[in-house]
Parts: sequence; structure tokens; C-alpha cells
Amino acid sequence: MKANSASQKLLSLVLLIGGAFSLVYSLILDFSRSGASYRGPLLIIGMVAIIAGLYFFPTLKYHRRIIYIIFLFPLLFTFAVTVIIPLCLGIYYSFTDWTGIQFTKFVGFENYTTMFSDPQFIWSILITFIFVVLNMILVNVIAFLLALLCTNGIKGDGFFRAAYFLPNLIGGIVLGYIWQFVFNNVLINITKTSLLVQTKTAMIAIIVVYIWQYAGYIMLIYITGLTQIPGDVLEAAQIDGANPSQTLFQIKIPMIASTFTICTFLTLTSAFKQFDVNLALTGGTGSAQFMGKYLTSGTQMLALNIYNTAVSKNNYALGQAKAVLFFIILACVSLIQVRISNSREVEL
Repeated sequence: MKANSASQKLLSLVLLIGGAFSLVYSLILDFSRSGASYRGPLLIIGMVAIIAGLYFFPTLKYHRRIIYIIFLFPLLFTFAVTVIIPLCLGIYYSFTDWTGIQFTKFVGFENYTTMFSDPQFIWSILITFIFVVLNMILVNVIAFLLALLCTNGIKGDGFFRAAYFLPNLIGGIVLGYIWQFVFNNVLINITKTSLLVQTKTAMIAIIVVYIWQYAGYIMLIYITGLTQIPGDVLEAAQIDGANPSQTLFQIKIPMIASTFTICTFLTLTSAFKQFDVNLALTGGTGSAQFMGKYLTSGTQMLALNIYNTAVSKNNYALGQAKAVLFFIILACVSLIQVRISNSREVEL
């Protein structure tokens, strides 16, 4: 019995070590752009060997945990391949002169110093923060008001819910071109000039389109929160003589505090990553004076700036450095927002 256990353990260790070596070696081949014909099979063999090694490991105490890991492995591996590894490689490439295919040398913090000395990039960060703040407020206020309307027992509330949510089903690029036509051909009879001509009005137009697209989605989350409030609580408040305003601010809002946290987080991250509407509606064009420079991309927000740097200008290393900073900003702001919202939930 002990001999079988020892041989099984030896087989398991061989599979684990061999699988790990095969997996790492295939990643090295992929990184060095060599061994194209067999790096894929090596990757698959490595994964299969690791799974088999975990499965055959003769430890009854942790066997159930090992089985859990095996079932979670496809999801964890996919997450690692699509998120963790590209993130690490992106940070690595930001310190090189990467061309999108290869790099020849390390340049240290040169890409980071270059981007911080670029007035256009600083301007993109500034207008992105303004865009995010305005949309966090406006989208959540409008979505919450729509949710109150659709949960107020009016006739045809299902129709209104579907109608308000419908713009969210339209792709951002298509939506941008539709509204571009509206601003340039329909509303021009009222405004006398297109809102997309000047930078300030163009940013207002982008905000309007974003609210029109995203408010219906956030509305559904608020509706879910409002419908989960126990009916007996609302009935008790009504019996006690609470008016609609008191019921709203002292009962409904405190009881869906977690819903506000979710909605503000989703609005924050979505607004920061705004790209498709910005690209289709204005293309980032617009004049602006900033840091003593005349800018020709006054409506170019951060995500579009990164895209233009990497793809349009073919400067992938600089674009990657901007993307790393973008990730840090988004992560920090999101964590701060969630922490503030959670503390507010406790107070409510």
C-alpha cells in the first residue's frame, strides 16, 4: 500500500514538475517569438500534465481542495492569459522601445517622462476627469428618477423600462454616428450651428449621448433595488404618516445604499473607459489652448488618446506607458470610490 502511494506520489511530482517546465518554456518561446510550430502543443501538454499531477497526488486531506482547483483551473487560466499576463507584459513593454512586434532596447522611464511632457495627454486626462465627474452625477440622478417613475405603479411601466433601456443595446460606434447625424442635420435648425464644431459644445454633446445610452442600464439596477424593499416597511411608514419625500429620503435611499455603490462604481469605470462614442462622434477633434500650446484634439479623452498614440501614430511603447498609467488611475479612483461608498452605507 505504501509502495503504491510512494509511486503515485512520484508520478504526481513528475507530472507537476514536467508540466510546469513545459508551461514556462512555452511562454518563453512565445515571448521570444521562436518555436512557433511547437510552443502551442507545449502549452497544452503543460496544462494537462499539471492537472493530472494534482489529480493523482495521493493526499486524502487536500484531495477535495485539489478537485476544486482542477474545476476552477480553466477559468483561472483564461483570466491569467487574458488579463494577468498581458498586464505584466504591458508594464514590461512600457520600459522598452516596443514597436508592437519586438523591441531592441530598454529605455527606462523615457516613455513616462515623454507622456507627462505632452500637453495633449495632460489635456486628455483633465477632460476625462471632468467627463467622469459630470456623468457620475447626471447618469445616477437621471437613472434613479427614471427608476422611481417606473416603480410608481403607472400604466405601461414595462414599456417605459424597455424604452429607456433600448439605447444601451445600440453599439457605441453606431450610436455615435447616429447622433452625429442628429447634431449636424436635425438640431442644426434649432441651434443654428452644429454642437460638434466647438470643443465645449462638443463635450456637452458627448455627455448627452453617454447619458442617453447608459442611464437606462443603470435605471434597471435601481429598479431591482427599489423592488426589493419590503412592502410592509413602506406600509408602516405610510401608516405613521410619512409623506412621499420622507419615505424616499429616510427609507428608500438608505435601504438601497448598496445599489448606489454598485451604480456609482459601474458609472465611474464606464465613463473612464469611454472610447467608442468619443471616436465616432467627434474623433477627438477640437481646438483648445493649454499649457501654452494650441491643441487640435480638444475632445480627445484618455482612452482615445492611448489608441491614437499606439495605433495611429504607431508608437506602441508610449501608448503602453499611457495605458499603464490609465490602469493605475482607474484602479485607485475605483478603490477610493468603493471605500467611500461602503463607509456611507454603514452610516445610512
